[in-house]
Amino acid sequence: MRPRLSTTRVFAIAAMAALVASCQSNTPVKGPDRSALSTMERVALGANACWFKSADPAFAAYRLAPELNSFSGRPRILVVHKGSPESRPLLVVQAEGNPSKLDAFGPMMQSATGPRIVKDVTRWASGGKACG
Repeated sequence: MRPRLSTTRVFAIAAMAALVASCQSNTPVKGPDRSALSTMERVALGANACWFKSADPAFAAYRLAPELNSFSGRPRILVVHKGSPESRPLLVVQAEGNPSKLDAFGPMMQSATGPRIVKDVTRWASGGKACG
């Protein structure tokens, strides 16, 4: 013979099940915002922390010049000579669209630092925070 559940116990189990179900969310976990501005904000923070504030010797002669407030829809960061920030940039990293399309160009891309720049920028754009 199977034991019978009391009405009170049935309601308690039903209430518990409803409580557990209400705690679950159907909202998917989102990754990083992939808009051009958000992507370039992540890249600028990574570049500043890993290339410049860390006193990385490969970037010691340069400084970061972020231009994130772009009316052209292409936020960007520039790497320029420390002593002459008005001179032509040695590196331009910019993004456009949503999802963003990244582009990096300038003399530093053809230097020995070029492959590292690509790895770092790609990592930061996708949400990584680590330095290379």
